[in-house]
Amino acid sequence: MCMKKTVSDFLLVENKQLNKDNFQLLLRSTHPFSDIFPGQFINVEIKEAKDIFLRRPFSILDVDYGLQTISLLVKILGRGSKKLTEAITGQTINAIFPLGKSFTLPDKSNRILLIGGGSGVAPMLFLAKRCGLDPSNVNVLIGARSALDHIDVTEYLDFGKYYFTTEDGTLGEKGYVTNHPIFSNQLSQFDKIYCCGPDLMMKVIGRKAIEMDIFCEVSLENMMACGFGVCLCCVEETKSGHKCVCTDGPVFNVKDLKW
Repeated sequence: MCMKKTVSDFLLVENKQLNKDNFQLLLRSTHPFSDIFPGQFINVEIKEAKDIFLRRPFSILDVDYGLQTISLLVKILGRGSKKLTEAITGQTINAIFPLGKSFTLPDKSNRILLIGGGSGVAPMLFLAKRCGLDPSNVNVLIGARSALDHIDVTEYLDFGKYYFTTEDGTLGEKGYVTNHPIFSNQLSQFDKIYCCGPDLMMKVIGRKAIEMDIFCEVSLENMMACGFGVCLCCVEETKSGHKCVCTDGPVFNVKDLKW
């Protein structure tokens, strides 16, 4: 689902550090905005840094239409994201939103598995909260390098059952998300799989879903610049030709990708 794009100034009402590299930014709009769906993203201007010309894309973590706020999970990956995490409360932040196509929402009877790695946890938490399913049918698997790299998901626990992995074994199962029993041994119980995270992780998940004939959508994290299909730097090869991830995605069905 793709909605009309809006360019708007937001007021930064909270900048909360979640761990060493992850921050949660709460942005408030002065105007009501239309529906935003899990999987869509926002392109933020880093105007406090004169040497950073391009906007930076961030997944949307949550939306509150009553308070007119959008919550972003910002992981420090470079100069742009680091500068944004240094923003102070009361600062004005300009953004284009909502961009891209969202996940296909599941049917009410579906049992789903959401898999997030790194900053890819943001759209998974948003989807868990907004999918409309009974929490017993929503399973969320989140992976990180260590316990210190995981963010606190307490406010989302009412929307599903949560499982964790760490590469060093400090939280949950040791290893990658693909090593967790719910993925390696119990995948057949799910009607749909959704995931976002490192490219290699998504490819392993996508291939397994195809092998088992399970519906699977992934949110790609290709490098983006413009966010609306002009610069062509985020192009992905699909079975129906080259597609811009920012406009034709970022969400794709794995069967449409050349994986």
